[in-house]
Amino acid sequence: MAMTLAATVDSRWQAVLSRDPRADGAFVFAVRSTGIYCRPTCPARRPGRDRVAFFGSPAEAERAGYRACRRCRPQDAEPASAQIRMVKDACRYIEARAGDGGARLAALAGHLGRSPHAVRRVFSRLVGITPREYADACRLDLVRARLRAQEAIAAALYASGFGSSSRLYERAGRDLGMTPGAYRRGGRGMQIRYTVVAAPLGRLLVGATSRGVCAVCLGADDRTLEAALAAEYPAAERRRDDAGLRQRVAAIVEHLAGRRPHLALPLDIQATAFQRRVWTELQKIPYGETRSYAEVARALGRPSAARAVARACASNPVALIVPCHRVVQSSGEPGGYRWGAERKRALLRQEREASGRAPAARAAGAR
Repeated sequence: MAMTLAATVDSRWQAVLSRDPRADGAFVFAVRSTGIYCRPTCPARRPGRDRVAFFGSPAEAERAGYRACRRCRPQDAEPASAQIRMVKDACRYIEARAGDGGARLAALAGHLGRSPHAVRRVFSRLVGITPREYADACRLDLVRARLRAQEAIAAALYASGFGSSSRLYERAGRDLGMTPGAYRRGGRGMQIRYTVVAAPLGRLLVGATSRGVCAVCLGADDRTLEAALAAEYPAAERRRDDAGLRQRVAAIVEHLAGRRPHLALPLDIQATAFQRRVWTELQKIPYGETRSYAEVARALGRPSAARAVARACASNPVALIVPCHRVVQSSGEPGGYRWGAERKRALLRQEREASGRAPAARAAGAR
């Protein structure tokens, strides 16, 4: 039906006059006197027929110099499949230019035939990060790959689009979790001390570097937990140190038992820009409360990034310190958890009881 409506100018105009919802996504109309284009169902007053032009998509209207209506947001009426194709094209364009310092937004928009604002908005909504953040992640991926291949640090740096060594080293601790030299050796030379102890929900592994805690894992047996640590840091020197980690482990066990609601320990973890934002937001959730994935996404200014938030929760390497167990489905169901759904339910129940909150209690501003 949408294709039939779009077949002729007359049928398009009738769809605009009647605000036919079936026409949304099939075409947009633009008003020459205002320079604005709208979706057919826009609630604004209708212009004269002689001032209207029709376009098959928002992209065509923007190429002709028209701006999107802020009231009906016609760019959102574009079929989802077209937006997904646009984002995939954008990702390929950015990836191909990662070694050249990344594509500028204006150049990316020109390649896609969109306005820079539209590209940034759609990309951020579907991917969960901005095109610039994606380009940064691509450059760091190039650095990782080149360093793993034992390429010299200077060569890896410039071939990956970093203009100076200072820029790479500034980000190394935050995004690589170690210096470029250490990463080039696959973590070789790093010393990770760890211990495994009994905890209220099974066995608990805590690993730490000289900078801070790098791993907190929950499981049923020591061998599985130690294998997980080895997979995360295959070339690092891993040494069991029960005595040296006693205080940090005691703090986490007390937290699990409900005797220490606030758990603040120094961290040494790798993260993308988006993961870091998600994990920081999770640490703001009060003890005994929960948030939905959608609520966390909205708090980040990315209301459509609930799935990306869920992926960031699933990749959290430091359970409890970054409380990803406090993020649940919008229905109230616990949802998935890296260390087991039953542990997640037990954690939430224990925190509610320790804080004196009813099971359905939530922050007033989180609804």
